[in-house]
Amino acid sequence: MSLSSTPPRQVQIGDAASFVGTTPRAIRHYHQIGLLPEPERGSDGRRRYGYEDMIRLLWIRKMADAGIALDDIRAAFDGTAPAGAGADHDIAGVLGRLEKTLGAREAELQLQQAAVQRMRTRGSRAGLLSDLVTDRLATLPEGFLRQSDLDSLLVIERIFGPLGAAINVTRHLAMATHPSLREESDRVEAAEEALDDTVAVDDPRVAQVAAERHAFDLALDAVIESSGLAQDDEALCDSWEALHPDPADEGQDEAARGLGEGARVMSAVEAVGKMPYDFSPARVRCMELAVELAAHEPPAP
Repeated sequence: MSLSSTPPRQVQIGDAASFVGTTPRAIRHYHQIGLLPEPERGSDGRRRYGYEDMIRLLWIRKMADAGIALDDIRAAFDGTAPAGAGADHDIAGVLGRLEKTLGAREAELQLQQAAVQRMRTRGSRAGLLSDLVTDRLATLPEGFLRQSDLDSLLVIERIFGPLGAAINVTRHLAMATHPSLREESDRVEAAEEALDDTVAVDDPRVAQVAAERHAFDLALDAVIESSGLAQDDEALCDSWEALHPDPADEGQDEAARGLGEGARVMSAVEAVGKMPYDFSPARVRCMELAVELAAHEPPAP
């Protein structure tokens, strides 16, 4: 993904609605019923939505697509952080009531029933992701995946579709079998987060952290290659292409795969302007340098 354009830290309601796959009117309704806290407003008096707001909106959309009533979604979120795992325990009772009604519905509700069943199996909101993603997540050790990891997969699936998110799971599969890689990943992420607004873009730490990110990615790729996970990814892509040979039908297939009616896979360039990330200029520059290092890496023999 090119980082030539810096993603905004906050977006207006129209871009927020477009990214999530809903409408500004629906978001305003979420504010009115207390489902989504009112965000801060800019100098022009318009609402501004940041990363945490978007994560909550994406979960709300997923839950609503699964047939969960807005009142029940609000009850599930009450008293928890927008992306907190505690909401999953509160929603268990809601899922139980919803599952009893799904059996009486016709084929158009089968997607909702499948989403609820996946949530029951996974024991968390991970079940709201597509089958392709949750099937791969099921092979991870219990408790290995963190809420922040799940949030990232939610965003990746929204941008790149189920296949893109399923391929990203490979990174977690590799780290699950190599604890030292997980430790190094945590260390590099902490170093990146330390590149806040107090750090200048030309600070030597920016290039240093970019080099550390590049080195980690090389080590992770080597494990993925040597462990056979790369071959698994290739087989997954081949299987996907066999099932979806016509790109023109992708929009229709997408709804059937569980992304929800009206949602669609968007280009990375389009997503950059709609999904806010609270990255400082120094951190954005670090990401750009890491991409440049990867581009100049000689191909593997």
